[in-house]
Amino acid sequence: MTTMSLDTRFAPAPARGRAPAAAGTVRLTRRGRVVVLLVALVLAFAVGVFVTAASSVATLEPGAPEATEIVQVGSGDTLWGIASELAEDGRVRDMMHRIERLNALESTALQTGQRLVVPAS
Repeated sequence: MTTMSLDTRFAPAPARGRAPAAAGTVRLTRRGRVVVLLVALVLAFAVGVFVTAASSVATLEPGAPEATEIVQVGSGDTLWGIASELAEDGRVRDMMHRIERLNALESTALQTGQRLVVPAS
């Protein structure tokens, strides 16, 4: 009977519970995965900034301000009623949104005596 012995001093020790990595593959540590994630997020943010900056519609010349007037809210007045009086083409909802935007209203509830900036008719 012939006996063969292998010298294991020069062979790499196998990792516990893991298969040996194939040649040419890359293994990332936890820190490496975090670095790759952060680099990807920074790259995505930079691309987003440049894409939105390219589609900006801002100009150096100021626009003409919208002609407005002030209306005082009376007893029983609603935003719908005020907007319907001002809407020329029957687009009451659009006029309501314009009035809300001009006055920075959080809701459509109005108080008697409140002053509203509305588009001039």
